[in-house]
Amino acid sequence: MIHHLRGTLVAKAPGTVVLECAGGVGFALAVSGWTLARLPAVGEEAELFCHLVLRDDQAQLYGFASASERQLFLLLQGVQGVGPRLALAVLSAGGPDELARAIASGARERFLAVPGVGKRTAERIIVELRERAASELAHAPTSKQSTRGVAHDETVALVRDGLAALGFEGSELERLVDAALSTCGSDASVEELVASALRAARAAA
Repeated sequence: MIHHLRGTLVAKAPGTVVLECAGGVGFALAVSGWTLARLPAVGEEAELFCHLVLRDDQAQLYGFASASERQLFLLLQGVQGVGPRLALAVLSAGGPDELARAIASGARERFLAVPGVGKRTAERIIVELRERAASELAHAPTSKQSTRGVAHDETVALVRDGLAALGFEGSELERLVDAALSTCGSDASVEELVASALRAARAAA
């Protein structure tokens, strides 16, 4: 498993870059437009988070400017009808924070604007990922059992981080946290609280 690569950026073009790492090995990586825009000039040092996709006839390495972009790439691939190339196209239309906010708010038009994404796929992305995006970006545990033992203050902090990653802030963020705690109770998991907060945000919209 290749977690990340650091090396000299020797080539970059729309959709692909080449990093030359230790020993003179050059790695070609497929990247989103968002990542490409954040890379330095050719000849300078760069670092990318990575994910390797294996197919019967080829292996393709994907690169990401942030861990949150890579995580959303993996989440998108879990949606029926979304493969690696389409997931990268979705990420090219905006950064991971903007994408997560679009998922949370049900902004279907944001996904329909991506070539290759139809109405049904856009709806699947929103429905299947809406209640997962915030907790994933906050690096929350994925199982309810694993979060039951987390101290209350830490649980609330993770919920705040997840909602903040989606663009909520200030009094609105605190209102959503309080509403989730009131609905679910103080012993609820991070995932349960985030999902409840997002339901409260949709009801108030």
